[in-house]
Formats: sequence, C-alpha cells, structure tokens
Amino acid sequence: MYTSLLVTTENNICVITINRPDKLNALNKTVIEELSAAIDKVNTNSDIKAAIITGAGPKAFVAGADISEFASLDAAGGEALARRGQEMVFSKIENSSKPIVAAVNGFALGGGCELAMACHFRLAADNARFGQPEVNLGLLPGYGGTQRLVQLVGKGRAIELLITGNMIDAATAQQYGLVNHVTTADELLNKTKEVLTLINTKAPLAVAGCIEAANAVYNESVDGYEVEIKSFGKLIATADAKEGAAAFLEKRKAVFTGK
Repeated sequence: MYTSLLVTTENNICVITINRPDKLNALNKTVIEELSAAIDKVNTNSDIKAAIITGAGPKAFVAGADISEFASLDAAGGEALARRGQEMVFSKIENSSKPIVAAVNGFALGGGCELAMACHFRLAADNARFGQPEVNLGLLPGYGGTQRLVQLVGKGRAIELLITGNMIDAATAQQYGLVNHVTTADELLNKTKEVLTLINTKAPLAVAGCIEAANAVYNESVDGYEVEIKSFGKLIATADAKEGAAAFLEKRKAVFTGK
C-alpha cells in the first residue's frame, strides 16, 4: 500500500516509519500523501489507540523537505505547497484525538523538525539534532514551524533558532522543552512504546479530551476554559467515568472501554 512508509500495528500502537534512508527520509509529495493516509488509518481504526512516527536508519528522523520539488514553484505554488502539507499532515497530527508521538533518531531538520513538533510530544535518541535551517535557502518554515517552535521553546529561543538556522542536540532540546525524554538510539522505540502503553491504559475519551483542551490554549478562535468545561461535562456522563469512580472507591484497577 505504501512506497515510502513502513506501517505496523502491535498492542494497539501503530508505528509509522518514514522509509527513505538513502534520502535521509526527506519529505516529498509521496511521503506527504502517504503520511496523510496513514494518519487517517490511525484515527479511524478502532484497534489503534496511539501512534509513533519515526524515521528509518540511524542517520535521520527526517532531514528536511525534498528541495528539488521547490525549484519550479512561483508564489502561488509555494503557498499551495505549504497549505496542502499543513492540512494533509501537520494539522491532522496535531488535532488527532489519539496520541501521536515522535521518536526522533538522528537529524530532524526543516520539515522533519516541523513533523516532530506537530506530534503531541517527542522522545529523542541521544544522537538527535533539531533545527529549522530554511533561512539558508532564503525561506522560512512552511509547515507550522514558526508557530509550534515558539509554543514549545518560547519566543526568544525560537527566533534565534529560526534566524540563525542553527541546530541543537538532544540534551539542549530537552532543556528547552522541545523533547520530553532522551534515550539511546537502541532504546528509543521501546521507551516510546512504554510511555504509550501506559497512556493506553487510560480512558480513551478522557485522553482525547485532554488533547483537545490543551490544543485550545493556542487557538485564538475558541475559549480554552470553555472547551475544558464542556468536555468535563461530557466525560462525567460516560461509562468510563462511572467505571473510573467505581474502581477508585472499590480500590481496584479501572477497565476502560472507550464509551
């Protein structure tokens, strides 16, 4: 089904691997289209509770976009490219009701850094490198990088990274708040699966509600507090909330069904 991705599902966790190691897993039209389809599968398949996005090989998560696709674009074409990618992949990941986490190995540059930032959170191998080097091409990030980098690391650090084009290592990325955990390359996927396995024991509707309400912080068109209040009201009437309360009072582990 896919020519540029490897997609496997085990224990309710879907692992999406961008599989162009000879091109350092660079994003091109095909990768964007296939990522969009894979994320749709995550969102619609009831057997999948969470997903991981990673890159094939030891060198790169995604080392950027395929620059050869830029050469013939005019202003309208460039705007269409950025809008299409954001709508098909980056915003779709961010707004997924299921946790989608980046496991970053090696270079996450340009569109690769943007892809990692679109995920709900990030884990990194100690060999990971993050950066937005678009200024070196006379460009700026086009897949939400200017917005999400500010949200994650703060305006001053973000602008410095954006306008120098400098890379930061995994330890610095963790210090900045860009990644949650740093581990060895060998342990990266296992650690990511461990975190998601814990999340998958929680009530799925509550997890989705947390993601939606947290995203509302940065959505100026909605009142985040109102999103939270309404979501709390909906959740308290669910079977999972009744089960959670009963399990707490009965001093047993809750069994959630997503209803």
